[in-house]
Amino acid sequence: MKFSATEYLLDLYDEKLELEDYQSGVPRWCTGCGDNAILAAIQRLCRDEGLRPEKTVFVSGIGCSSRFPHYMKTYGFHGIHGRALPVAEGIRLARPDLTIFVNTGDGDCCSIGAAHWIHAIRYNMNLTVFLHDNQIYGLTKKQASPTSPLGTKSNTTPRGSYLNALNPLTIALGVANASFIAQAVDWIPESLFEIVKAAHHHKGFSFVRILQRCPEWLPKLHEAEMQQPESVQLLHHENALQISPGLAKVYRNQLEHDPLDIHRAREIASSTDVVPVGILYQNRDVPCYEDTRQLNLLRTNETIRQGLEYEFDKYTV
Repeated sequence: MKFSATEYLLDLYDEKLELEDYQSGVPRWCTGCGDNAILAAIQRLCRDEGLRPEKTVFVSGIGCSSRFPHYMKTYGFHGIHGRALPVAEGIRLARPDLTIFVNTGDGDCCSIGAAHWIHAIRYNMNLTVFLHDNQIYGLTKKQASPTSPLGTKSNTTPRGSYLNALNPLTIALGVANASFIAQAVDWIPESLFEIVKAAHHHKGFSFVRILQRCPEWLPKLHEAEMQQPESVQLLHHENALQISPGLAKVYRNQLEHDPLDIHRAREIASSTDVVPVGILYQNRDVPCYEDTRQLNLLRTNETIRQGLEYEFDKYTV
C-alpha cells in the first residue's frame, strides 16, 4: 500500500511522543544538582506540548547548566561563555519556525553575558530563557558569581565575598520592553513545571530565574527554604498561575499578585524576607522585535537570493 508524501507527514505529526523521545544520554551532573529537576520539567513540557524534536532547539553557553543541549534529543548549540543569547537570536531571525530555548547560568548570563542579556530583554524576541542560578561558578570548581550571597567563601573570595549579590529579577524588571519575568525553585517540581509551561506559552522574551541547589560547592545554601515552607511565597492570580490544593497545604505563604503591576513586581523582587515563586510580570502587549521588523518569513535559499539581487540592483548602471 502506497502513501502520498502528505499522508506520510500527517501520520508523522500525529505520532504521540514520549519522554524517551527527548532524552539523550545520562546527565553528568552531581547527585542532587538542581539541573536534574530542571531537565525533567523541560522534557515533560516538550512531551506534553508535543514539540517536534526536529523543530526544537536548545542553546547554551558555558557552565554546568550549559550541558543541557547534550541531554535533549533535539537540535542544540553549545556555544561559548556568555554568548548563548546572540546565538539564539540569530536562530530566531533565520528560522522563525523553530521553538527556541536558552539555558544559561548565573555567571554565563549575569557576568560575561550581561550586555547580551540586557539587550535581549529590550528586543523582546520570542525566546524562552532559563537562568539556572546556583549562585556559584560550579564547573570551574567554586568561584564567587555575581549572584553569590554576601560573605560566600570561594576560591576567589577565601575570606568571603564582599559585594552584595546581584538580583537578576530587579535588573530584568528595570529593562524597557520586558514582557515576562518569573522565578521558580528546583525543589518544588509542580510549580517549576507550571512556570516553565507559562514561559513557553508567552510570546516574547520569557525570562525565568530558577534558584537551584549545588550540593557540591554550596550544599547548605537553600537548606532553610526547603525546611521552612513559610519562607517561600507562592504568587497567584486569576490571570496567572493557580495554586493546587496539595501545594497550598504545604506552602501556606501565598500572595495574590497581578502580573501586569510592574511596580508591585519590583517590590516583590526586591524583598529579602521571602523567596517569591511564580510570575512577577507579564505583559502580552509588548511587541516582539521580529514582528516589528517584519522578519517572520522563513529564510530559504530563494528568499536570500532575491534579497541579494534587490540590493545589487541598487548599484546596477
